[in-house]
Amino acid sequence: MAPAAVVFGAFFLLPMVRLLLIGGSGAEGWGAYASIVTNPRHLESLVSTVLLSAGVTLVTLAVSTVAGLFLVRNRFPGRSVLIAMLTFPLAFPGVVIGFMVIMLAGRQGLIGDLTFRLTGSKLVFAYSMAGLFLGYVYFSIPRVILTVMASAEKLDPRLEEAARSLGARPWQVVGHVILPALKPAFLSAGAICFATAMGAFGTAFTLATRIDVLPMTIYTEFTLAANIATAAALSFVLGAVTWAALAVARSFAGTSVAAAG
Repeated sequence: MAPAAVVFGAFFLLPMVRLLLIGGSGAEGWGAYASIVTNPRHLESLVSTVLLSAGVTLVTLAVSTVAGLFLVRNRFPGRSVLIAMLTFPLAFPGVVIGFMVIMLAGRQGLIGDLTFRLTGSKLVFAYSMAGLFLGYVYFSIPRVILTVMASAEKLDPRLEEAARSLGARPWQVVGHVILPALKPAFLSAGAICFATAMGAFGTAFTLATRIDVLPMTIYTEFTLAANIATAAALSFVLGAVTWAALAVARSFAGTSVAAAG
C-alpha cells in the first residue's frame, strides 16, 4: 500500500488541498465557493457544462453500443481498419478536434458550402454549443466503444439463444438480455465520458466564440480577470462534481459483466 499511498498523496491529495486553500484565500474568503450558485454567470456555466456532458454521454453510449455490437459480431474485409479509424481520434488534442469542427461547420466549412448551394444561406454552428457537442462526441466515441466491445465479447450467446427459443422478439432480446448484461460497461464508460467532457478545454478554447462552459470560465477568471482565488474555487467545484459522478458510477457498475460466459 505504501507506493499507492505516496502517489495518492503527492499527485491527488496535496494538490487538491492546496487548491482548496487558494480558493478561500481571496478577498471573498471562503465565500468564493458560494459564487458557483450566487454568481449567475458561474451557475450558468456549471449547468451548461453538466447538461452538455450528460448529452454527450448519452449520444456517445448510443452510437458506441450499436457500432460496438456490430463490430464484435460481424467479420468482414476492412474490419480492423474501421476499428482503427474509430479509435483514431484518441491521437488528436482538443485544439485539433476544434479545428476539424470549424472545417466542417465553420464559416468556410463543408456544411456551410453545401447549405449555401442548396438554400442560398450558410448553416454555421461550429462556434456554438452545437459545435462543441459535435466535437465532444467525436473524441468520446473511441473511449466508449473500446469498453463496450471488450464487454460485448464476454457475453454468453447461450442466453440470447434461450431468449429466442422462448419466443422473445429481437427488441426484447436487446432490452432484456444484451443491455442489462452490458450495464457495468455502460456505467463505467459513461462515467469516464462524462468526466472527460466536464473538464475538456482545448476544443472549447478553439470554438469559444459563443460558448460559456466551466473550463472556459475558469480560464477567463485566471488569465483575463487575474482572479486566482475564484479560479481555484471553481476548479475545485468542477473536480468535486466530476469526482462525485465517477464515484456514483463506480458504486453501481460493479466489477464484471453481468452475463459473461
